[in-house]
Amino acid sequence: MPKAKIKYTDGMQFVGEAGSGHAIVMDTDSEFGGANTGLRPTELLLIGVGGCSGMDIVSVLKKKKQNLTGLEINVDGKKAETYPQKFTEINIEFVVTGKSLSEEAVKKAVDLSMEKYCSVKATLEGSAKITFSYKIVEG
Repeated sequence: MPKAKIKYTDGMQFVGEAGSGHAIVMDTDSEFGGANTGLRPTELLLIGVGGCSGMDIVSVLKKKKQNLTGLEINVDGKKAETYPQKFTEINIEFVVTGKSLSEEAVKKAVDLSMEKYCSVKATLEGSAKITFSYKIVEG
């Protein structure tokens, strides 16, 4: 079972440590009492969905023996104007780079991640409208 421990340090800064032993600094900007020394928790959520789906896609494309040379995931979130200002929309764009990649293999990998494998995306479903797209870049 995944675990995390978050410790308050100073101002509005916190350090989160995962069960794996890796840590990350979270903070906010001075407008909200922070010092801008780390990521915002909402940014971490967007990074989490991008990283989770990216790992799925790389895994599937490797199994399909595709010559993947890069993957960039652009994630944009739209938040409600009223508190708790939850995400109402999240858009994920996958920019898949490789040599002679099969469009069918890329589409299948993206669809499998978004519809079956990505636990972070599945957790967010029902809370925010999640859309996704992909493009293939030769190289």
